[in-house]
Amino acid sequence: MKVKDLGEFGLIGLLAEIVDREKDSRQPSWRRLLIGIGDDAAAWHKGSAVQLATTDSLIEGIHFTPDITTWKDLGWKALAVNLSDIAAMGGVPEYAVVSLALPGDTEVASVSDLYCGMVELAREFGVAIVGGNISAADRVMITITVLGSAETDVLLRRSSAMPGEKVAVTGYPGLSAGGLKMLRQKLDFPPDEHRLLCRAHLRPVPRVKEAQVLLHSGVSTAIDISDGLIADLSHICKASGVSAVVREELLPVHPVLKRRFPREWRKMVLGGGEDYELLFTASSELIARLKRELLCPVTEIGEIGSGKVGEVKLLDEQGKSRTWRRGGWEHFRYES
Repeated sequence: MKVKDLGEFGLIGLLAEIVDREKDSRQPSWRRLLIGIGDDAAAWHKGSAVQLATTDSLIEGIHFTPDITTWKDLGWKALAVNLSDIAAMGGVPEYAVVSLALPGDTEVASVSDLYCGMVELAREFGVAIVGGNISAADRVMITITVLGSAETDVLLRRSSAMPGEKVAVTGYPGLSAGGLKMLRQKLDFPPDEHRLLCRAHLRPVPRVKEAQVLLHSGVSTAIDISDGLIADLSHICKASGVSAVVREELLPVHPVLKRRFPREWRKMVLGGGEDYELLFTASSELIARLKRELLCPVTEIGEIGSGKVGEVKLLDEQGKSRTWRRGGWEHFRYES
């Protein structure tokens, strides 16, 4: 079997099984562990606090191409995707370590711009960039590890959704996918719309503060939307042993997305990915309260059920099940 046959998530599951099988529960590191492989970040006890860690990579030709992003925007996004993982656990990001692999003919000014973008976002969230590594490579590869903390071991997880809870999302999923299409095809939109879509794709803002409000309000289940709304909701369902229903008429669709992509907006909202919005479950009453407390839009889009584990059904306005074949991004299968 090849890695491409197993797929990204099958491979993650295999590696998690190997690690779990060989762990030594007598070691302090394992005894302190709260969350290991399989969530947005790992977590463990560190004294009276909880430490969190996550890592992610942006690879040229896979995650970005130089023709549609500046080095400064690339630096911002490379850090943002990691901060978003810490946020999705309800943690506060604190330190970042950066590993760069670069072709030898990369301009020094470009690398400087890359770091300026990282530093700009790091400053906004109080994150210190404290080290890393540099290596030669045939393409640009940026890998960042972020450490964060939480006050208690009560965290936002993928594995705590319960039948009867409602599904909600912050912001407007799909804008990043719209921005990517606009940039790739060099579409000519009005300046305000161009700016909105550009920022959504190139400069996502991690929902760190919003996740803190969710956690302190009693939400226990969340994930950030990186692979696509349906795909990431399926991750929650698989981890929690539940199913879900999403009602198409409830989806939050930004008017710019609907106006500029009238035949594609649904695909962008449900499967576009890279929005880094928070997808979470809670009671209708709690979601209504969060709508009043959060400055960003919060929309109830469906509910958790007890059907086939991992299954997410999409219902149209007449309540009929709509087939959804685009399962979101998965490495090695290259489907989005």
